[in-house]
Amino acid sequence: MKRKFLLILLILLTNNILYSKSKEAVFSTASSFIIQKDSISERYINAKKLYENQDYGNSLKSALDILKNENSISNVEKTLVNHLIGNIYYSTRNNLNAIKYYKKTLNILHNPILKENTIKNNFNERFIFAEIYLNYGNVYYRLNSEKGIKKYRDSALYFYNEVSSIKGIDDDKILEVKSRAYSNSSVIYMNDSLYDKAKEFAFKSINIHKKLNNKVNEAGALGNLSSIYLSENNYDEAKKTYFKAIDLIRNVKTSKALEVREGLYYNLSYNLYKLKDYTAYDYQELSYDIKDSLRDHEFRGMITEVTEKYNFDAKKTILLKEEENKRLKAQRTFWVFGIGSFIIIISLLFWLNFYKLRQKNLGLQLSKNLLIQNQNIEKLKSESQVRILNATIDGKESERKDIAETLHDSVSALLSSANLHLQATRSQFKGDHPIEIDKTQEIITEASQKIRDLSHTLVSSVLLKFGLNYAIKDMADKYSNSQIKIETQVGMVRRYHQSFEIKVYNIIQEFVNNVLKHSQAKNATVELKEENGKLCFVISDDGIGFDKHNITSKDGLGLNQIEARIQMMKGRFHINSFTSKGTTIEVDLPILEKENLNHV
Repeated sequence: MKRKFLLILLILLTNNILYSKSKEAVFSTASSFIIQKDSISERYINAKKLYENQDYGNSLKSALDILKNENSISNVEKTLVNHLIGNIYYSTRNNLNAIKYYKKTLNILHNPILKENTIKNNFNERFIFAEIYLNYGNVYYRLNSEKGIKKYRDSALYFYNEVSSIKGIDDDKILEVKSRAYSNSSVIYMNDSLYDKAKEFAFKSINIHKKLNNKVNEAGALGNLSSIYLSENNYDEAKKTYFKAIDLIRNVKTSKALEVREGLYYNLSYNLYKLKDYTAYDYQELSYDIKDSLRDHEFRGMITEVTEKYNFDAKKTILLKEEENKRLKAQRTFWVFGIGSFIIIISLLFWLNFYKLRQKNLGLQLSKNLLIQNQNIEKLKSESQVRILNATIDGKESERKDIAETLHDSVSALLSSANLHLQATRSQFKGDHPIEIDKTQEIITEASQKIRDLSHTLVSSVLLKFGLNYAIKDMADKYSNSQIKIETQVGMVRRYHQSFEIKVYNIIQEFVNNVLKHSQAKNATVELKEENGKLCFVISDDGIGFDKHNITSKDGLGLNQIEARIQMMKGRFHINSFTSKGTTIEVDLPILEKENLNHV
C-alpha cells in the first residue's frame, strides 16, 4: 500500500509538470472557440484576460456581472461566460460550484438555438464538451482523493470515457484533452491495481503525443507508464522505459523539457534503488541539479519583472512629485508659521505632564525592572537546560556515528583480513586441515554479520549513503508488520548537512517508536517535504490518542525533550491529539545545507 501510494504521487507530480505550463490550452475559452471577435462582448474578453493572469477574484466578479443581464447576451457568449466561471471555480478547487456551472454550460450547449449559431460564429462546440467532461472527471477525482468514496471514482471514469467518445481525430486541441483524460484514467486504474487497464490507457496517451509530435509530453507519458511497471515490481521494464523517455528529450532545451527530465531522473533513482543499483544516487543528484537551475531561472524572471515595474513606477513617481512640489510651494509659508506655533504649545503641555508622571512612574519602573530580571533569570535557566540536553544528545549522535563508522570501516576490514589469512593457511595443508580452521572462520563470519547489524543499528547506513528520502522509506518498511502499516509520502527532498540529516532521522524515529509503543494504531503515515527553506514533516496515526499535558519523559527521548531539541534547531513543533481520535505531529525545521563537494 505504501509503495502504491508513492507511485501514484510520482505520476501525479509528473502530470503536473507536463501540464502546468499549458494552462491556457487547458482552460481556453475565447480564442479557441470563436474566430469572429464581434460575436462576444468586450466585458467577456476582459474577464477572460483577468482569468489568464490568475486574478480569479476580479475575473469571477466580472463574469457574474455579465450574467446579471443574461437575457441581453447571445447564447454563444452565455456559454462562454458560464464555462469561464466553471473554470475559475475549478482553478480555485471550489469543486461543487465548478460542477454547478459546468452543468449550466452543458444545458446551454444542448439548446437547438445555439447549434444554429455555432456554424455562423465558427464556435468549436466539441472542444468545449471535451474540456468540460475532462474537468468534470478531474473534480470527481479530487473528491475521491479527499473522501475516498467509490462513487466519485466511478463518476470520474465515466466523464473521462465521455471525453474519449468525442469525435475529432484531426483536431489537435481535442486530441490534447483526450490525452489528459487517458492519463488520468490510467492513474485511477493503477490505484485499483488494474495494471493491464492502466497500461492500456497509458499507451493511448503516448500514441496521441506521438501523432502530435510532442516529444516532451510523450516523455512524460512514458514516465507514467514506467511508474505502472514499478507498481507491478517489474523494475527492469520500468528502468528501460525511463531511459527511453530520457533519450527522447535529451537534446530538448526548453524549460518544460527540463522539468520533465528532472521528474524522470528523480523517479528513475528510486527504481534503481529498488534494483539495488547504487547509481541511483547519481540520478538523484542530477534531479536536484536541474531543480536548482529551474528555481534560479524562475528567481531571475521574478527579479526582471519587479525591476521593470519599479522603473515604471519610479518615473511615474517623479512626475507626480514635481506636480506636488508646485502645489505645496504656495502653501509652505502659511503652514510653517501654523505648525511652529502648534509645536510650541504641545511642547509646553508635554513637559508639564511629563514632570507629573515622572514621580508616579518611578516606583512602577522599579517593580517592573525586578520582574523583568526574574523573568530573564528563569529564561536563562530554561535555555541552559535546553543547551545541556542538546549537547548531550549531540554527543551521543556523534559518538554513535563514530562507533558505527569504526565498526564498519575498521573492525569489519580486520575481520575480513583475518578470514583471508585463515583461507591462505587452509591452502598450505595438502591433505586434511585442522578442524579448528573451519570453526574459526565460522566464528569470524558470524562476528562480521553481528558488527554490520550493530553498525546499522547505531546509524542507518541507508541514511548516510542516500539521505532522508530513502532512509525514511526504509524505516517504514522495517517497522511495518501485521499489526500496523506505516506509509510514507516523501516529496522532493535533497541531501543536507550530515549532522542535520541524522538529527531529523532520529527525531522521526523516536516519534515512530512512540506510535509503535503507545498508539495501538493500525495505520500511520510519515510525510516529508522541503518548503520555503524548511524541512517539514508530519507524523499521523489512527490510534487511541493521548492528553499531551499529562505526558512525561519515560523511555528514551520524551516529548518534552524532543520539543527542546526542535527548539534548539529553531524549528516549530505542534501536536494535535485527542483520546480515541489519533494523533498528528507537525514539525518544521530550518534547513542546514550539506557541505560543499567538488563533483567531477
